[in-house]
Amino acid sequence: MWDRQGIPQVISTINKESEQETRKSVSKKNLINKLNYINFQDGTVLINLKHKKYNNTISLHAELQPCHDDCLECVWIETDGLDQKLKSYEFQNLLVNDGQNLLLVKAEMKSISAKGISLNLPEKCYEISSRKVKRHLCKGINVSLFQNSVSFYGVLIDFSAVSFRIELSTAPPQTFQWINPEFPVNLVFSDGSETLYSGECRIVRQTSSQKTRDYVLEPLCHEIQRFKPKQFRSTRHKLIPSPNIIFVHPFTIKMVNLKVLELSGSGFSVEEDENNAVLLAGMIIPELALSFANSFEIKCKAQVVCRSCGEGEENNLVKCGLFILDMDIQDHVRLLSLLDQVKNRNSYICNKVDLDDLWNFFFETGFIYPEKYSYIQKNKEEIKKTYEKLYTQNPNIARHFIYQDKGCILGHMAMVRFYQNSWLLHHHAARSSVCHKAGLVVLNQMGGFINDSHRLFSMHMDFVFCFFRPDNKFPSRVFGTVTQNIKNAKGSSIDTFVYFNFRRILRSKADMPGLWRLTETRSEDLQELESFYEHHSGGLMIRALNLEPDMLDLDEISKEYQRLGFKRERHLFSLKENGSLKAIIMVNISDIGLNMSDLTNCINVFVLNPEELSGDTLQLILSAVSEKIEEDEMPVLLYPATYAENLSLSHEKIYNLWVLDMQYTDHYFRCLKHMIKFSGFRKMELDF
Repeated sequence: MWDRQGIPQVISTINKESEQETRKSVSKKNLINKLNYINFQDGTVLINLKHKKYNNTISLHAELQPCHDDCLECVWIETDGLDQKLKSYEFQNLLVNDGQNLLLVKAEMKSISAKGISLNLPEKCYEISSRKVKRHLCKGINVSLFQNSVSFYGVLIDFSAVSFRIELSTAPPQTFQWINPEFPVNLVFSDGSETLYSGECRIVRQTSSQKTRDYVLEPLCHEIQRFKPKQFRSTRHKLIPSPNIIFVHPFTIKMVNLKVLELSGSGFSVEEDENNAVLLAGMIIPELALSFANSFEIKCKAQVVCRSCGEGEENNLVKCGLFILDMDIQDHVRLLSLLDQVKNRNSYICNKVDLDDLWNFFFETGFIYPEKYSYIQKNKEEIKKTYEKLYTQNPNIARHFIYQDKGCILGHMAMVRFYQNSWLLHHHAARSSVCHKAGLVVLNQMGGFINDSHRLFSMHMDFVFCFFRPDNKFPSRVFGTVTQNIKNAKGSSIDTFVYFNFRRILRSKADMPGLWRLTETRSEDLQELESFYEHHSGGLMIRALNLEPDMLDLDEISKEYQRLGFKRERHLFSLKENGSLKAIIMVNISDIGLNMSDLTNCINVFVLNPEELSGDTLQLILSAVSEKIEEDEMPVLLYPATYAENLSLSHEKIYNLWVLDMQYTDHYFRCLKHMIKFSGFRKMELDF
């Protein structure tokens, strides 16, 4: 549809150049085909009428009847006051709009009435190029316009990639004089259910009506910053064959199909013809499919973040970058698995694994050492079943990374989502012959995965964390160095726990000290724990382990485990003496062997007043907790470690808990890159 203010300008141009023969001509046959297409699409044409006395011109919209020969029948859309107009005006010409150009048709009028007009078509008509970029008619898009604390509402009539035409209405006491055309305005487009675009625009022109008014606007920015800039971006790949993006345009409700130029785990770029461009920087596409050779599709929600025009021979092309806002995590792992193979043919993400080979790998690398095996052996059948589900069903809660050559597993790392927005890194192992390289490769794989994934809502990945022994040189070097270099405990933190196995001692309830009580944890208890931790450490543990007060009743992750056929429970208890909080006890119960050190199936004790809790009282409390959860024996993680040291409590191990906030991924990768550079494998680089 041609904007109303532009019609007089076009007519003026036609009148001035009517004698020129430089325009491109269109045959009658092609004209009839265009007219029938407009009829098929329920479109309209413009009939120009010239005043018999004053020579001014008006334009009327008309619907078309199917055209088979020279004769074209048109029916008026608006008939109010038409009788008077037909007495004062006479037919001049016909304008046919294809969205980008107008066809000027100097037809011969056969008859005209209040119902419609009948025309004889000429042997040829002329194409008038009045618009460089095609405008697209829009359907059902609501518009909100804001400027200087006032708002106007209307609809989007049509758009191109470089401008919009909207129609606004006023509501008393509003007046269009409240809109200052000399200053920018902010536009918001929505379809009634979600926002599809927002941006700052300048007013190009406007009509002069009082109740409703059309505005043509141009966006001021052709690039948006969706997220904080990153030094280590996702690796972009040019695939052969390259996939296509297919989606229904949210403004026009028409299908769009474009070839992908470059693809990464977080976004992609495409190219479109500048004259017919439909991608607008800032526009959200609610559902888009990445189609790979018409064989399979991966769907996502995406946003156009930038567009730039080509130069030289490609100056009629526009390159657009799109960011993946969200994607089903199973689809995302399929995409990343494909791209990971492009980077390194021996790197695999969540591939099918022969479990006998995997168990052999764990034993040969020493990952399962004799002391650990004594625990595993007692529950080996149950653990085997758990790993069969993890490595064959590829559940949403787990990911594994394998470096494999000629069928032999050389390196392995895994991660599991164990808290609402936190993923546990574990099971990092490599064969001794290629220990450093394979270990770094899978660590690199895991890094690339979190770099591509953490911004997706469906991944629930605000933090990654792991437990490691301080005497384990590799994680101590990697995670310790990262934490030292970030120099911000809210970016990366390390907290130390004492670990020991506890076996319940059967005692009567009378053995509980008189004023000590074990109660259900309340939000004010977690608030006090948070205050203690901020004073003692100031790190990320409370947030990563869902121990914030507002997370008390949120247990969606346990429901997800249950849905997938796994076990996860969390119980919180508060230890108080005479009403005063002394410790918080968190009990996690999961499938045996989900973590081979069973750190996902243990009692976590956070002591707030170490000097007021004796070792004997702690033993009694642990027995009471074990009785409540009906477990006779469980590992215990005790925090802070200084509590155990001051009381000389016997313990088996020391564990460090490392947590990384995903807003600090650049710091992590910068440190890892430095380590790789000086590890002796100079040819190995970060793949992102």
